[in-house]
Parts: sequence; C-alpha cells; structure tokens
Amino acid sequence: MQKLPKIALPFVIAIVALLIIITKSAITIGSGEAGVLYRTFGGGVVTDEPPLGEGFHIVAPWNKVFVYEVRQQEIYERMNVLSSNGLDIKLEASAWFQPQYEYLGKLHQEKSEMYKERILLPAIRSAARSVVGRYTPEQLYSSKRDAIQQEIFEETRNIVQDQYIQLNEVLVRDVTLPATIKDAIERKLKQEQESLEYEFRLVTAQKEAQKQIIEAQGKADANKILSESLNERILQDKGIEATVKLSQSSNAKVIVIGAGESGMPIILGNQ
Repeated sequence: MQKLPKIALPFVIAIVALLIIITKSAITIGSGEAGVLYRTFGGGVVTDEPPLGEGFHIVAPWNKVFVYEVRQQEIYERMNVLSSNGLDIKLEASAWFQPQYEYLGKLHQEKSEMYKERILLPAIRSAARSVVGRYTPEQLYSSKRDAIQQEIFEETRNIVQDQYIQLNEVLVRDVTLPATIKDAIERKLKQEQESLEYEFRLVTAQKEAQKQIIEAQGKADANKILSESLNERILQDKGIEATVKLSQSSNAKVIVIGAGESGMPIILGNQ
C-alpha cells in the first residue's frame, strides 16, 4: 500500500475538519417551527433580529439554536375551584395559543422553553378561580357556561398579553359539581319544567274557553239580529216565493187555496 504524499495530508485534515464544522453548524428548522439563535461570544440570545425560519441554516459551531413550535397549540388543564357559596367545583379547560413570532427571542430569554408551565397554566388557573368564584353552582351547571368561558378567556388574555404569548381561545370542557348538589339542581330544574308545562296547559285551556265564549256570543248576537229583522210581511213574501217554486216542480201535488193561518196556500203531494 502506497503512502500518501506528505503534501496531501494537510488537505485531508482540512477536509475532515470542514466536514465536522459543517455537521456541527448545519441545522434544519421544521414546518411550523422557528429558531432562536444564541451567540456564545456575541451577546447571548438574539432579540433584535427575526427568528430563524423554516428550512436549512448554517450557524457557527460554537453558537446554539433553540427551536420553538410557533403554530397554534393546545394545552389542557384540570383544576379545583370554588363557587360563590364556597362549594368545590372540578373544572376542565383547554387553551389554544401560540408564541408571538416576532418576540420569540424575548420569550426565550425571559420565560425560557418552559413558558407554558411558568406563565400560561398559572394564568388560566388564576382566571378560572376568579371567574367561577362569582357564580353559583346552578349558574355553572346551566345557563352561564358560555359567559364563564368567555370571561375566563378575557381574563387569561389580559394576564399573558405582555408575556409574548398569543392566546386564541379558552374552552371549558366540563364542569363537575358535587353529586348531591347536582342531583338537587336537576330536581329543581325538573320541577321548574313541570311547572312551566302546567302553566302552558292552563293558559291554553283558558284561551280555548275564551274562544268558545266569543263564538257563542257571536252566534247569539247574529240570531238576535236576524230575529229582529224578520217581520210578518217578509215571512209572507218568503212563503209566496217558496210556494211558487214548489208549484212549478214536476212532482204530483194538491194545492188548497187559502187554508193556511196566514192565508197562504197549502200544498199536499207525494215526491
């Protein structure tokens, strides 16, 4: 085996060193991520430049890059809170959030990669306890769920808005009351529903009775008007009209002239 010329050895060493440097210096930022550059000999965390975006980057081997997920994420929390009357309530909530891209360097420098545990979760707990403490168990169980969710979101957002965190939504997943309180509330709601149904049936019956009274009164008034409008002369004219029509029919009949009490003819015959 031939030995390499002495002049080639430095080139081989240089190439190997270059490959090592490139390997140590190359970094790839994935989809939905961004990198915070830390310059070991140049002032530490870079906060006055945009974060490293997606794709391939070359950095000095003595520097570091801290990769953060910058797309929307979800964090889940289960906690115990107290209602306005001091009852223990179990609340399950989740938050949709993402770090503010342009302040990623400051987030890393001031809050670190543990910002969710150090900032976001304590903020959600604080807001939830503050909001739930204003409501009774009945309100938490039924009509106020959406209002509570919105208030928790707004209070949490106020807490984290200066912490380089963008809060998109807070969702109240579940509210669990003590079993005895839940049963009592359900019985009360059932009784209220039954009462409303009874009142509805009662009102419906009253309206139907009123309708019948109005209809009966209308018929009575109509009969009275008709009775008052009829006199003997009108009745005789109607009788004459009926007699004429009957006499013109093809049925066999016997006509007795002047036999009626009012002088009207009497018509006898078979169909």
